[in-house]
Amino acid sequence: MPYRLFLPMLVTVLCLASGCVRMPQPQGFPYSNQPKMQAAHHWNVLANDVANRINNELIRRNYLDSALHVRHNCTKPDGCGPGSASPFDEGFNDLLTTQLVDFGIDTRAAADGASLIVDYKVQVVHHRAVRSQWPQPGVLTALATGVTVLRDAPWELITIASAAAVDTLRATSVLNEHDEVIITTSIMDGDRYLLRTSDIYYINDADSWQYRQPAPAAEIKLTGGHSAPVAAEPPAPSLLCLASGCVRMPGCSFSC
Repeated sequence: MPYRLFLPMLVTVLCLASGCVRMPQPQGFPYSNQPKMQAAHHWNVLANDVANRINNELIRRNYLDSALHVRHNCTKPDGCGPGSASPFDEGFNDLLTTQLVDFGIDTRAAADGASLIVDYKVQVVHHRAVRSQWPQPGVLTALATGVTVLRDAPWELITIASAAAVDTLRATSVLNEHDEVIITTSIMDGDRYLLRTSDIYYINDADSWQYRQPAPAAEIKLTGGHSAPVAAEPPAPSLLCLASGCVRMPGCSFSC
C-alpha cells in the first residue's frame, strides 16, 4: 500500500479510537429497583401507602378537620361515567377509601361543597422495544468465584452450592415485559393542589387490560325499509345423482 494512503487511514483509525468523533453515546441509568404489580394485594399495599401520605400531609397542612371524597378520574374532567371504570379503577377506589377510613380520616361517599377531592389518574405506558435485563451487578462474579473454589470439593457440597446458585439467579432475574403503569394521586382544594404524588410500577403484559378503560360498545345503525327477498338455494344433488352422472353442467336438474 502506498505510504500516502496508509497515513490518512492510520489517522482516521486513531481518531475513531480516541473519540474525536463527538457523537453522544447512549448511557444507561445506574442500577435501581422498581416494583411490579401482579396481584390485588399489591393494589392494597399502594392504597395503604397513599393513605398514609395523605394523612401526613393533612396533619402538616392543618387540614385534619376536612372531609375527603375519593373520585374516579378515568382521565376525564368529570370523572368516570357508567361502565367506563377499569378493574383497577374500581378496586383502587374501594381500597383507598377503606384505608382512609382506617386512618380515622373523615371520608364521604359523595362530594359536597366542603369536602376535598382525592383524585387519581392511571396511565398505561407501552414500550415496543425489546429491553434487555442482566442479573444484578456482582451476581455472576460471585457465581464464577464459587465454581472456582468448589472445583475440588465433595459432590455433596457442590450439589448444595449449585442449588444456591440457581436460587440466586431466580431471585435476581426479571422477565422484562413491555407495559408499565403510572398512578398519580392528588388532593384538590378548589384549583389548588394540596398533595400530588406519582407511583410507577411494572405490570404483566397480559394484565394491562385491568388498567385500561373499557372500549365503548360498537354502535349498530338500523335502517328502515324492507329488504329484498332472498332466493332459496337449490337443493344439493344426492350422492346417487352424482354417481350416475345425471348432473348436467351448467343447467342440469338435480332430479334423477
